[in-house]
Amino acid sequence: MRVLVSGDVQGVGFRWSCRNEAAARGVAGFVRNLADGTVEAAFEGPADAVERLVTWCRRGPAWGRVVSVEVVEEPPGGEQGFRIEA
Repeated sequence: MRVLVSGDVQGVGFRWSCRNEAAARGVAGFVRNLADGTVEAAFEGPADAVERLVTWCRRGPAWGRVVSVEVVEEPPGGEQGFRIEA
């Protein structure tokens, strides 16, 4: 699953919080800031855990403000662990 999150989502700990949420759920993938101010993430793992992580993205961390989340289903890519990309 790939998500694109818009709003006040950079500089508020979104990526770090997302990594912690993914690790707690056993979800692999990545999260990164994009130049346009959005955050992109890819999640791979058990369907229920991925869905809960997408739901978390709709809220984000307490100090951020999510305006919209675009979700695109993709085939698994064999991700190992969860990383924050620059």
